[in-house]
Amino acid sequence: MTRHEKIEILILDDEKQFTEELHEFLQKSGHESFETNTYPEARHILANHEIDLMILDVRLPGIDGLDILKEVKAKHPNLEVVIISAHGDMDTVIKAMRLGAFDYLRKPFRHIDIQIVVERTRKYLHLQRKLKLVEERNSLISKTLEEKIDRHFIGVSVKIRDIFDAALAAAQYRDANVLITGESGTGKENVARIIHYSGSRKEHIFCAVNSSAITDSLLESEFFGHKKGSFTGAVTDKMGYFEVSNQGTLFLDEIADMPLNLQAKILRAAEEKVITRVGDTKTIKTDFRIISSTNHDIQKRVSENKFRLDLLHRLNTVHIHIPPLRERPEDIKPLLIHFTDHFAQKLNRSIAINEDVFKRLERYPFPGNIRELKNMAERAIILCKFNSLSIEDFPLTSHSNGAVEVNNEMANLKSIEVDMIRKALLQSQFNQKAAADILGITRDALIRKMKKYNISIGKAEN
Repeated sequence: MTRHEKIEILILDDEKQFTEELHEFLQKSGHESFETNTYPEARHILANHEIDLMILDVRLPGIDGLDILKEVKAKHPNLEVVIISAHGDMDTVIKAMRLGAFDYLRKPFRHIDIQIVVERTRKYLHLQRKLKLVEERNSLISKTLEEKIDRHFIGVSVKIRDIFDAALAAAQYRDANVLITGESGTGKENVARIIHYSGSRKEHIFCAVNSSAITDSLLESEFFGHKKGSFTGAVTDKMGYFEVSNQGTLFLDEIADMPLNLQAKILRAAEEKVITRVGDTKTIKTDFRIISSTNHDIQKRVSENKFRLDLLHRLNTVHIHIPPLRERPEDIKPLLIHFTDHFAQKLNRSIAINEDVFKRLERYPFPGNIRELKNMAERAIILCKFNSLSIEDFPLTSHSNGAVEVNNEMANLKSIEVDMIRKALLQSQFNQKAAADILGITRDALIRKMKKYNISIGKAEN
């Protein structure tokens, strides 16, 4: 609710001239106003409109205004009530405030007086709605944990709640290695961080390593460290990831892409908790837990002799699989609300979301999962011209960013994903980084998908 947004006001007073004049003033002030002289008609208006503020005369013929106040607050707890009266009965005022009245005005009052009260009410409602949004953002983790992992974990589906419960259960066993699987963009590192920061190792380091991003020549040095002078460029002693992670957690992202020549050494370190730096003979004990993740079918990698079965058994003490966003569409709405609120605050804007957006997005396959939804939300807020997001602000049709809206029950998801990748590549003139941005995934993820589906770029990349 911004400064210029309307609030809906109901005036109930037995003096017709008074209600008509006040109604006209409020309408001219830019608010939606209703006026009535009887409580039965007021009940009808309350039942059919989202009234924000009720201006109520405490003395009405045949009925006590305090009884009306009590009933209204019971049936409409989010409605604020301002009591007005021509009588300065302080006992009545005190009773009204105890029953939940927001303010009190004594007749006769000036237009500026009611304007001040309405503005005060508007600001209060705005604050209440912001607090409600924070409370209902559907985050499954505490604010303290959010601050520690520097991430949110949003969802309402049974599947995501089961994942959260599994993460908390795994956190209680400090030495149990955990394997997290799921498509790119589903939030595997979020789950890894929840496990670490919910367990007894939380006061120590969470060391995140992309297993596929380290060059072969530096693999051993990065993981095991090295001694000064052990090779050209080793100008000082250096601790490796296993040593750095002592008492903490080593998170191995993209574990299925780890070269075979390193896997045997990782297995030994994971079993013995003893390492030796490159160029040294001295053994070093280190106490770490391994959490690993992959978006590959790791059993298939084992059958293809690309991943060691014994290492899989060592890493897979606890297995947590995160289903893709298309399999839990009920999480799309809370996630979109969260991302919209986050980016709107960064851009100092007030943004609402049209209800049809949620319905349409729930039928979209999201090949880039949560990362793609976040990317969509940011782009929509940057480009939207109004204070509400409509489906036109999201690239879901064939003519906007190459995405395709589908019905989950009818779609062949593999062919859709292939089609979307090809269209993104065409639209970006085969620039892989630009195509990945269109799809809301990383360039590495795009390259893996292109290899998986045997998609060639057809021409040299710009």
